Amino acid sequence: MSIDLSDYEDGEAFDGKYKHALEKLQKRLSHIHYAHIVHRRRAIIAFEGWDAAGKGGIIQRLTAEWDPRYYEVWPISAPTPEELAHHFLWRFWQRLPAQHNIAIFDRSWYGRVLVERVEGFASEADWQRGYDEINAFEAQQVAAGTTLVKVFVHVTQKEQDKRLTARLEHPWKRWKTGLDDYRNRAKRKDYLKAMAEMFERTDTKVAPWIVIDGNDKKAGRIAALTAIADALEAHVPMEPPPLDPEVEKVAKKALEL
Repeated sequence: MSIDLSDYEDGEAFDGKYKHALEKLQKRLSHIHYAHIVHRRRAIIAFEGWDAAGKGGIIQRLTAEWDPRYYEVWPISAPTPEELAHHFLWRFWQRLPAQHNIAIFDRSWYGRVLVERVEGFASEADWQRGYDEINAFEAQQVAAGTTLVKVFVHVTQKEQDKRLTARLEHPWKRWKTGLDDYRNRAKRKDYLKAMAEMFERTDTKVAPWIVIDGNDKKAGRIAALTAIADALEAHVPMEPPPLDPEVEKVAKKALEL
């Protein structure tokens, strides 16, 4: 089934008590994270989407109740000279999660077929080859027992412009914007073409895409967290571990229970 981003532009406001729904989801996500820790499972969550689409806000709320020792957020920007000296996937191999850890990528290896393609940082031969290389990389992670969740956050040009304007006007948001935002904005048609081909060629059975309508921030956050929770929970046992009898014995004596 093909993915058409125009199907994710309703921007309907969240219908319900946002704070209550968010707290309930975060509690569920905390249990899922604990399950990854105790059952020694690992997961990767990769975020892509437009500038100012709300990826950071989703990640902030996703990890709010997680143990910081067992997850890592990797903000992905332009590769360093050292990284450029290797295959484009090398820097992502360096950041793969250990057992009982979750790695979150704020932008990912899809830069090869998005920004590197559109901005001319990769040759056509390189980005064309990138689809098969990405699919093989993702299949390897899944085959090794890693849960892979790919999330694309979509907003319309109108909504993006509204948020970019807010970043200019708010003194403490100005650091979040720069020239790249406007270079990318000017090439929206080129990015849409690249995104359409990306979905067509990398929305696979083992690593499907989840597209989120981010035009209403609250609704987008709830939708994203729900989809991520569903995907993670499907691949980890959710039974809490039994209490170690020796620990129970010592604890009861120490606590006079």
